[in-house]
Amino acid sequence: MANDASKDLLSGTVGGAAQLICGHPFDTIKVKLQSQSMPRHGQPPRYAGAMDAVRQTVTAEGPQGLYKGMGAPLATVAALNAVLFTARGQMENLVRTGPGIPLSVGQQVICGAGAGVAVSMLACPTELVKCRLQAQSALATGEAVAVATAGTTTGASTVVAASIKYNGPMNVAKHVLKSEGGIIGLYKGLIPTLAREVPGNAVMFGVYEGLKQYLAGGRDTSELGRSALLTSGGLAGAACWLIIYPTDVVKSVIQIDDFRQPKYSGSIDAFRKIVASEGIKGLYKGLGPAMARSIPANAACFLAYEVTRSSLG
Repeated sequence: MANDASKDLLSGTVGGAAQLICGHPFDTIKVKLQSQSMPRHGQPPRYAGAMDAVRQTVTAEGPQGLYKGMGAPLATVAALNAVLFTARGQMENLVRTGPGIPLSVGQQVICGAGAGVAVSMLACPTELVKCRLQAQSALATGEAVAVATAGTTTGASTVVAASIKYNGPMNVAKHVLKSEGGIIGLYKGLIPTLAREVPGNAVMFGVYEGLKQYLAGGRDTSELGRSALLTSGGLAGAACWLIIYPTDVVKSVIQIDDFRQPKYSGSIDAFRKIVASEGIKGLYKGLGPAMARSIPANAACFLAYEVTRSSLG
């Protein structure tokens, strides 16, 4: 069992790195679209859509702007995915009815949910750091546009400079620890993180196993080729994000909310206010890049995991 855990640890690490490299630019655009404020009456939104967000980001920050906030998840991606796949592996040992007996789709759903609880404890502070770095340039520019519209271009430049609070992941963490309640501040948004990770991983691992069994056609799923694994992983990731996306929007706005003058008193309040001001569509801001990210990123993650796990025996 310990040997299996170490294999899951290493394989999950490799899978997570592959997922991050493929998916982070899409994630940056998703967070920027999620975090943009409703425009004033008669004014256009900050970003007209995903492609406009890409264009503006690259123009203002260069291609590296698409990888903003990658330091925090890159530093912890090994731990996140190691925890996820190791917890899932240990859950499999608990629900398996006998040595070597394949798990059913229902059992994989249970294992995914259990792994989601474990990974949430590490994902929450990482997501908070990442979201604040990704969102700050969009928020700063939005404030600057408002000032410029009022007729003070110089003031707009000052607003941008003043609004850039953080110069890197460690700076975000230090600021939160010092000014937002210490370690508790890093766990702002834990409830929506749990509400995202538990059902999300239940769906993802359930769909992944179901598709593998379907594509195997009664054969052992370990005999599946790489194209089948890519297909199963990509569609499993898409199914996961389609289900959990509104929860992810709530999580993001909670985590970037101002500590001293918050807009939202909690997850339910954030949900109500988003729907009240923007309608149901407000819960799906940035869905396009999220779905575009989920397929290649999760395909890469599962393939890298399976190949690494197989190579370890």
